[in-house]
Amino acid sequence: MKRIGMLTSGGDCQALNATMRGVVKGLTNTFKEVEIYGFLEGYRGMIYGNYKKLSAEDFSGILTRGGTILGSSRTPFKELDNPTPEGLDKVKCMKETYKKLKLDCLVVLGGNGSQKTANRLSEEGLNVIGCPKTIDNDIWGTDMTFGFQSAVDIATNAIDCIHTTAASHNRIFIVEVMGHKVGWITLHAGIASGADIILIPEIPYDIKNVVKALEKRTKQGKGFSILAVAEGAISKDVAALPKKERKAKVAEIAAKYPSVAYDIADQVKALLPGTDIRVTVPGHTQRGGSPVPYDRVISSLFGAKAAQLIKKEDFGKLVVMKNNEVTAIPLAESAGKLKYVSPDDSTVKYAKQLGISFGDE
Repeated sequence: MKRIGMLTSGGDCQALNATMRGVVKGLTNTFKEVEIYGFLEGYRGMIYGNYKKLSAEDFSGILTRGGTILGSSRTPFKELDNPTPEGLDKVKCMKETYKKLKLDCLVVLGGNGSQKTANRLSEEGLNVIGCPKTIDNDIWGTDMTFGFQSAVDIATNAIDCIHTTAASHNRIFIVEVMGHKVGWITLHAGIASGADIILIPEIPYDIKNVVKALEKRTKQGKGFSILAVAEGAISKDVAALPKKERKAKVAEIAAKYPSVAYDIADQVKALLPGTDIRVTVPGHTQRGGSPVPYDRVISSLFGAKAAQLIKKEDFGKLVVMKNNEVTAIPLAESAGKLKYVSPDDSTVKYAKQLGISFGDE
């Protein structure tokens, strides 16, 4: 008998259910007897002992279903050693729950912060396997995370829909895409949708260069322009500030505008008076809906790999995709690291060759 705990932590995405299904199908086709314990609302369920004993039937029919049947919540790693409002030691409680259920392994579906906590639990002596979940595709050590392609698909569709109305009214549209620290979604969705300007956190922009790109299109006879802007896009001036001053400036902008796209719209208007500019923010739609086929495939493969690692008792690992192959690396190797878009990334270079401006030159 194998007893496996499973939880989904952090922001939700489209292929959490598909990955859990993959894990369970992999386990039930590997072991004669398996008990699955699903912790409700992420690590919170493990801390407070809120869980459900599940059967294989509970994971039937969820391959195409978005969200998570277990629910999710955020338990910030930086607050892990702070007691709960009731005074409970979070790590101690999770270890006690693990031992009470006599688990053989805990499978954690989560992003960067969740995997840092998974690594901490592994260091505390628990058998843990991580599966890389995030729409941002920013987990270090894996080429792809599940949820990313689905988010790119939604963001691309949003920009596609904007194209027709932008062209009809000769307007500049700024579409704000998710990505606070990294710009993978914006980069891919921007290229896929034919955006004229892409602004991401890793490549600070100069608003004068953005305006120059807009004026170039006008001179070419183009009546409209599309900007794909990551929610964490930042100007060169702000990026150059010392850390404390930079944080203060970002907070000042956040207090003045609903989001970064509105700030950029005002900056453009100041240099191009009379320009008709509109802002669209797809927001959390990028986390919702059914996973695209690609995410269903890699989620299933990730789940099967997790089951294989459990069979081999090869714990403390994060399932990853490297060079189109599903493999695994130590959790400690990835924990605490983000995979940023490099300004020298070939995708960025080819995008510039296509005439897309990143506002940096």
